[in-house]
Amino acid sequence: VGCDRSKNLVDICGEKNFQAFVCDALSVPVRSGSCDACISIAVIHHFSTAERRLATIRELVRLLRPGGTALIYVWAMEQEYKNQKSKYLKEKISSKDTEEKINTGTAQRPLSDHMPGGSSQEAACSDQLLNDSKDKDCDAEPVPDSRLPVHTNRTSFHSQDVLVPWHLKGGTKKKGESIDTALLPAGSKESQELSPVFHRYYHVFCEGELEAACRSLDCVRVQKSYYDQGNWCVVLEKL
Repeated sequence: VGCDRSKNLVDICGEKNFQAFVCDALSVPVRSGSCDACISIAVIHHFSTAERRLATIRELVRLLRPGGTALIYVWAMEQEYKNQKSKYLKEKISSKDTEEKINTGTAQRPLSDHMPGGSSQEAACSDQLLNDSKDKDCDAEPVPDSRLPVHTNRTSFHSQDVLVPWHLKGGTKKKGESIDTALLPAGSKESQELSPVFHRYYHVFCEGELEAACRSLDCVRVQKSYYDQGNWCVVLEKL
């Protein structure tokens, strides 16, 4: 059984005859202790404070029966690890990514847009909970209070808290209509309408950060912690 915040994605699951429902990762409408295993892939890095990220892990653990296991994947700050580049860095940078670097710079965000219960952004590698475990080689720079840097796709991260461009393919194009967006000036109104760009918030994790968050819960044993193609991963067991 799957769940997602997006109704459209859940509808796609239904069309493929998979069981899925809409919910929030901070409050999953499933009975406590009823799951043998849970998987959280590329979810927790979208929460904007250490408290909310930890609450999401705690909610995941709540669903597990004693002895049940969970697998968690989050994006890594270290996209190059042990002298090996991740697939993310190896993929070719598209012309859209280049345009994004030229046209966006940093994105202004009012403080009211941020999640309640924490500061607007956290300084890179500064979560108090994780001070004992942060990687000494993590060279992320602190983020100013009123803005977040816009990440350039297929490049290394320079901050833990970033906005990552997501290009909506097709945009407002009518059914059956064929338009070559390459013929339109980069950044023009027509180009933006046909291929709008959305910015998704990410907190990319430094080495040891996810594991430390899991170990802070007294009802959990970390079975395995590892790096996988630009992701930090943890397998944990509920005690």
